[in-house]
Amino acid sequence: MNAWGIVAIVLGVILVILGVLYFVGRRMQRRQGEAQQQMEANKMVTSMLIIDKKMMKITESGLPQLAIDSTPKYLRWKKVPIVKAKVGPKVMTLVADQEVFDIMPVKKEVKVEISGMYITGIKSVRGGSVELTKKQQKEKEKAAKAAKKEKK
Repeated sequence: MNAWGIVAIVLGVILVILGVLYFVGRRMQRRQGEAQQQMEANKMVTSMLIIDKKMMKITESGLPQLAIDSTPKYLRWKKVPIVKAKVGPKVMTLVADQEVFDIMPVKKEVKVEISGMYITGIKSVRGGSVELTKKQQKEKEKAAKAAKKEKK
């Protein structure tokens, strides 16, 4: 077998792999979009007192067994943002979005957007304002600079 034959086989294998990845990626993107729409439809605003927040493995988090069982096996050992909060008279364990988890204050009452047991956003903090992360502050400054340029 000559060198051109080997190169053709390798290119063929690479093209097949790229094609499979393309179609799998499209399917996963479609599923994520559907899940996002469902979360938006079930979203409600509630007030809660944040007791504690930690990055924990989902198996150690104290979430209901049904939620742990529905998690794919390869994600059970990944650390996720877990928030313990008092919602009304009940103390609950919730999962937070990573961006929300970074700016969520501890030991303060917060109004949050919640979908099931997933915290998707922060509306307001009682007795103060939401502290932005450094990344969010930079984005806000860039947006302000862009707005100034447009006015000129």
